[in-house]
Amino acid sequence: MSQLLTYENFNETEKNEFDIENDTKGALDVLNWAYSHYQDEIVYACSFGIEGIVMIDLLSKVTDKARIVFLDTGVHFDETYELIEKVKKRYPHLTIEMKKPELTLEQQAEQHGEELWKSNPNLCCNIRKITPLNDVLSGVTAWISGLRREQSETRKNTEFLNLDNRFKSIKVCPLIHWTWKDIWRYAHKHQLDYNTLHDNGYPSIGCSTCTKPVFNADDLRSGRWTGTNKVECGLHT
Repeated sequence: MSQLLTYENFNETEKNEFDIENDTKGALDVLNWAYSHYQDEIVYACSFGIEGIVMIDLLSKVTDKARIVFLDTGVHFDETYELIEKVKKRYPHLTIEMKKPELTLEQQAEQHGEELWKSNPNLCCNIRKITPLNDVLSGVTAWISGLRREQSETRKNTEFLNLDNRFKSIKVCPLIHWTWKDIWRYAHKHQLDYNTLHDNGYPSIGCSTCTKPVFNADDLRSGRWTGTNKVECGLHT
């Protein structure tokens, strides 16, 4: 893939050219390729769940110029913000950008009513996540995500390199072959900081308004938007 791989010239036959028979199941190979290929035209959108923490540690082994963006909706758990501060101290050479929506929570309430996440969660996600990420990605060719195939039915066909029709970009997913056990084995081996909510029944952590503990061990994302038909915020659909 000597030519810059973009949304316009994405080739389906080229997306699986990585060896998964190694310690990181291809993740380091994919990241090395991504940063040598895109250089400063790639960004990592990190949610700071345990997959994100593993990804950041892997990134630190590949580059000292990674641009990491956190979609700061304003309604994340306190534990998430505390973790971000720990990560900043551990990896001072990595840039973490706190990307906020155009509307404050007060302005959103004035325009759309109080607690929009209850009355119209899709619109809330669009305002506080999708539009901000679109702003971030408007200046780059590719972005990195910590999606894993094991996480849910909607993610089981994810490839290392994906055509992202929503954001008109290439979505790079280095962890697709990692299991939940792989993620935690790596985190403990390298003594990584992680969100303490993971120890209290939260395998998937999003906004505090839309995330509950999980009681179905077979569905790690069942705590997200509980009681609705919603399973994704829209970033990966």
